[in-house]
Amino acid sequence: MEKQVGFTLIEISIVLVIIGLLLGGVLKGQELIENAKIKRMNNDFSGIASATYSYLDRYSAIPGDDINAATRWPAAGSVPAAVSPTTSTGALDTPAKVANFWDHLRRSNLIVGGIGTDLPVHAFGGVISVADGYLKITGPVICMDNINGKRAEIIDRQLDDGKPDSGTLRATSGTLGTGATGDTVYTESTKYSICKQM
Repeated sequence: MEKQVGFTLIEISIVLVIIGLLLGGVLKGQELIENAKIKRMNNDFSGIASATYSYLDRYSAIPGDDINAATRWPAAGSVPAAVSPTTSTGALDTPAKVANFWDHLRRSNLIVGGIGTDLPVHAFGGVISVADGYLKITGPVICMDNINGKRAEIIDRQLDDGKPDSGTLRATSGTLGTGATGDTVYTESTKYSICKQM
């Protein structure tokens, strides 16, 4: 009589348990990475606002709207002088001021990374920008684009009221523009731009 070779029920059960544990570990790891990225974005909002207020306290001007920036940081070797606006309005109300916002913060060593007027990139690969009065929020705002609806809603719930059209954090589907208005609900498959009051 020939002996049959194969797996016993116990061996198959052990293999299935090991596969289940591996899959569970991978999924939990992905969730931890996702949560860490969302936390980093939340920290970016508060970090940029803190850097802005530190600049305002130190130089009595908003970064980007600082008429003394070129005097404070003149050309040095291959590094060009900082750009100053011709007049200060106390707001980030022109594209040049918005671009120079990042340069002024970098020159003052209040933020690191990037070069000159380059926009920073957030944890999910979109850009971080600033503006004045977007999405019916009064005053300067910090905006991040290219965020899916699920993430945008989580960030909104953690930092504000969870509604894209109210509070100090608001969202609009697609990219920001001068006519952008906030959406009324988050849709998971839609990409959003979110803005938070500084």
